[in-house]
Amino acid sequence: MGFKCGIVGLPNVGKSTLFNALTRTAAAQAANFPFCTIEPNVGEVSVPDERLDKIAAIGKSAEIIPTRLSFVDIAGLVKGAAQGEGLGNQFLANIREVDAIAYVLRCFENDDIVHVSGRIDPLADAEVVETELMLSDMESLEKRIGGLEKRIRGQDKDAKVTLDLVNRTLEVLRDGKPARHVEISDDEQKPFKELQLLTSKPALYICNVDEDAAADGNEMTKTVEEYAKAQNARAVIISAEIESELSQLEDDEQAEYLETMGLEEPGLNRIIREGYKLLNLQTYFTVGPKEARAWTVTVGTKAPQAAGVIHTDFERGFIRAQTIAYDDFVELGGEAAAKEAGKARDEGKEYVVKDGDIMLFKFNT
Repeated sequence: MGFKCGIVGLPNVGKSTLFNALTRTAAAQAANFPFCTIEPNVGEVSVPDERLDKIAAIGKSAEIIPTRLSFVDIAGLVKGAAQGEGLGNQFLANIREVDAIAYVLRCFENDDIVHVSGRIDPLADAEVVETELMLSDMESLEKRIGGLEKRIRGQDKDAKVTLDLVNRTLEVLRDGKPARHVEISDDEQKPFKELQLLTSKPALYICNVDEDAAADGNEMTKTVEEYAKAQNARAVIISAEIESELSQLEDDEQAEYLETMGLEEPGLNRIIREGYKLLNLQTYFTVGPKEARAWTVTVGTKAPQAAGVIHTDFERGFIRAQTIAYDDFVELGGEAAAKEAGKARDEGKEYVVKDGDIMLFKFNT
């Protein structure tokens, strides 16, 4: 299980350039005019994880298979999208299909690249996109009220819970805040998710800067970081131009190029880390002579469900999971040594998987 992250933003903020760089592909046409991306381009990328290389070396694995995630490059948005302006209806439909939204905000000056609004203001850009999503959510919720009231008259208890959620969410939206600001109990998590609200999705603000600001940001990125905190979201600084250059280099050349830019790692790594935090994700591993492989699960996942990520039969016939903590596996030098040291544990159905666990599942066929 990975996650699908939609890349959105106003036209000409560097959205498609970033997508091309992240996925090392020219699938999205980056051009200096609006709507150069009409159909959503989807690109899969490997999640970099140094731990996987280490356990593969210890396990003498013939193949290394990282977990993957998808980026979706979605058509540029303009004001009025909620009413179908520009490519609004298509944009909103594509947004519904992603797990998280990455807002690309232009945080650089360049007279050669036009801005759809004629000025550089990342917060205003963010608010245009967020407002259109909030308007769409409000319309969606308002349409539900009549049907829910009818069901309540028929003594439908679930409808009463849902209507209460709808009214509380509308109150937040009308106050100019996205739906992720709504306070909900554990019992309300499921019905709230079923509302399929655009602004309830986790948000990551990507500050696209020029090369000079890639390491430390600039005044515009500082305002975005403060804005993100206020929106229950996260922010990351990245230079789409640098990422574009990196995508053209061989792996051994990338480190040298990053050093000249004053950077320790590619922006992709930072986006992935923030995305994982955003969606409450973690990684566990399987390792053997054939392959070492990373698998992604949500924090709090129990062993049978983690096994089900590999194959549904593993979950259905789950018996137990041999589990070795990553640090123990590396420090002791592999599975055999971990067993001898008593660090390989047999865990049952209630075991909650921890980040970095090396797991071997026993199951009935």
